[in-house]
Amino acid sequence: MKNKTEFCSSRLRERYECIIHKSGLPIYVFKKKLSTVYAMYGTRYGSVDSTFYLDGKAHTVPDGIAHFLEHKLFANEDGSDSFERFSEYGADANAYTSVNRTVYLFSCTDRFGDSLRELLCFVNHPHFTEHNVAQERDIIAQEIGMYEDSPAEACYYGMLEGLYHTHSVRRNICGTLASIGQITPDLLYDCYHTFYRPDNMALVVCGDVSTEEILTIADECLPTDLPPTVALRQDEAQAEPPHVLQSRVKKHMQVSKPLFNIGFKDTDIPKDPTARQKKDACMAILNELIFCRAGQLYNELFESGLISPELTYGYTVTDTFAFNAIAGEADEPEAVLHRIMAYIEELRSRPFPTEDFVRAKRVMYAEFVKEFDSAEGIASNLLGAVFDGYELFSYLDVLDSVTEQDVAEAFTHCFAPETLTLSVVYPTTEE
Repeated sequence: MKNKTEFCSSRLRERYECIIHKSGLPIYVFKKKLSTVYAMYGTRYGSVDSTFYLDGKAHTVPDGIAHFLEHKLFANEDGSDSFERFSEYGADANAYTSVNRTVYLFSCTDRFGDSLRELLCFVNHPHFTEHNVAQERDIIAQEIGMYEDSPAEACYYGMLEGLYHTHSVRRNICGTLASIGQITPDLLYDCYHTFYRPDNMALVVCGDVSTEEILTIADECLPTDLPPTVALRQDEAQAEPPHVLQSRVKKHMQVSKPLFNIGFKDTDIPKDPTARQKKDACMAILNELIFCRAGQLYNELFESGLISPELTYGYTVTDTFAFNAIAGEADEPEAVLHRIMAYIEELRSRPFPTEDFVRAKRVMYAEFVKEFDSAEGIASNLLGAVFDGYELFSYLDVLDSVTEQDVAEAFTHCFAPETLTLSVVYPTTEE
């Protein structure tokens, strides 16, 4: 088969293949004997793409348009709704928009071919009118209201608003009531034809499937006569200073106990995808060393009653922004932050024990391997790797390459006070 590449991992005893369809769409097929088939069809287009360059000219569109477009694609020209068709086939369908991608997906145990055909057809046949755009505007307005009433969402976006001065990641993926009011059918078509192009998209299928069936359906559904067009995303990384906009962001909502998000801004973002992958692995190990439930810090915070049992943490990195975040519930978030920063300062005077480093590295290895037990985990990680610019199995080699010195060096550049934002949602009674 022409334009086909196979990827194998002897350590995982897994393999997948990539076929470049004649339309230009990369199709990734991960064959595995599982009870469920999972398919994801995505484009490199998300909420940060409100400004982009096409043919050398800057284009600015309303915030929330990528999310709006995702919603509208399910409505077909004949008046049918693709969600209903997936239900008829016995498939569970969904879609989501993130900061840098939009993804349409389904899982099924039967009638895979019908569901795949529906997925490729509705995404490749947009139908926008003044009437259906107005209808969707009302629906998304309700969704915006729902997110505005969510304390967890308010706390998270409060952190982003504090961390970033101008980067569009600080703005809600859904947009605002004002921005979605500016969305028109013509703008939706402009964005669709700019970003929903086979060479800017990818199809990932995982399960007990046939490559030949997938390619046959792709031949039926994918366009092959599109002229070449290249849209460049605005490089917002250069515009952000290392320091945060606000060190404290406070809101009051209906919560029983204060929610907090602690964010540490990172502007040292490698341009090379493999280097970003290694930094991501370093930060995952570092977070495990500092914040894991079996560690000294968590036990001190919990045993002293400073935090509720659930404490989450994680590092997020893309080609234009990165941050480290810790979130939880606490009666006194400032006291929690004070103890975290004091503990971090204590760690700066002594190296991490080698046995702790080895344990943390094994945890990351185990978490990665565990994902290969489900079609959803495989497909999600594979699509993420494709869009982030690296090969899925390479994570193990990158993880192997991380040394204690790498983690120690990463630690020296993390957790500076000027990179910190504490976002808190307090109960309304404390206002």
